[in-house]
Amino acid sequence: MSRPQGPHRPFFHFGNPFRMISSKGSGLPERLLSLLIAFEETLAERLRKLIPKDKDEVLSLSWMKLAMDSLCETHSGVKNLITELELPVSDWDEKWIDVYLDISVNLLDLCIAFSSQLTKLNQGHLLLQCVLRNLDSSSPKQFVRARSSLDSWRQHISAKNPRVESCHSILDNLVRSLDLPKVKNSAKGKVLMRALYSVKVVTVFICSVFAAALSGSAKSLLDLNVSDTLPWAAAFSALQANVNGELRNVFGSGRVTVSKELDAVDASIKKLYPMIQDGVEPVEVEQFKNSVIDLGKREEKLSEGLDLLTKAVDGFFKIVLTGRDALLCNLRATGTESVLGSNVEQLVGR
Repeated sequence: MSRPQGPHRPFFHFGNPFRMISSKGSGLPERLLSLLIAFEETLAERLRKLIPKDKDEVLSLSWMKLAMDSLCETHSGVKNLITELELPVSDWDEKWIDVYLDISVNLLDLCIAFSSQLTKLNQGHLLLQCVLRNLDSSSPKQFVRARSSLDSWRQHISAKNPRVESCHSILDNLVRSLDLPKVKNSAKGKVLMRALYSVKVVTVFICSVFAAALSGSAKSLLDLNVSDTLPWAAAFSALQANVNGELRNVFGSGRVTVSKELDAVDASIKKLYPMIQDGVEPVEVEQFKNSVIDLGKREEKLSEGLDLLTKAVDGFFKIVLTGRDALLCNLRATGTESVLGSNVEQLVGR
């Protein structure tokens, strides 16, 4: 069941920090302003593409893969923006670096948790394969084995994963990082902070949806407020309202399956289980065969979807890790690491 929703957590305690980069009177050079506009318009388009066409898409593995692919593109986009800004790491403020490194650790932890749960679900594939092999027979002994495998599958799927359960506290840490560090006398720094802010908001939202979907609970869902002056705000708000609303409806109705593909497999199993339990009457033979075939098709679709989603999460993990490593290498090369002191040293070791 979803938890009661409290007031939205405000990110801006001292007015709107984006006034400093409005299109009118921003003081930004035209080149920087065009880079920022292009980045934010691309982000808005990505968000619009993620808005589900119907409610059944929300808890589908295909939508989750699309969301993770979109997140990978967004993170790659901000890396390209940093390159185009030609803002060397030596010019980065200490607070920017600390925040970036801390966020990257949290994102890597989330990826590990998501991958852990997807691996767990994929392991259930082996149990279902045993079921299908044993059902390819009319022997009562094989039926007993199939029933045992189905019982094991249900226990395996419903078991809690401590790593996924820990996502809630990690997401809370990321929410606290959403406030923008103050930027003084640096046009490039202002553009960078605004771009990083948008990436952080979208990342926290998508990761909260993954945490909710993979845990089977709405506890990790977040409602993030963003300034309506941002070009991507309308698309983000529409996406967030659509996805979070449907997820809360789903979990509020008592459904706790991770995805519609898993739900489809579960429905086939519920149909087959009484036949396996009580035996198949002669008049039910054809229906039984069709149910086994149906389970096989649904299980295959689930397995394929989990494989593709796992690869997408692994891809995001690599993007975050390589970005973090690149920054640390630059810090060492420029000698900035020694200037920042113990904060970076602690983060490097994590």
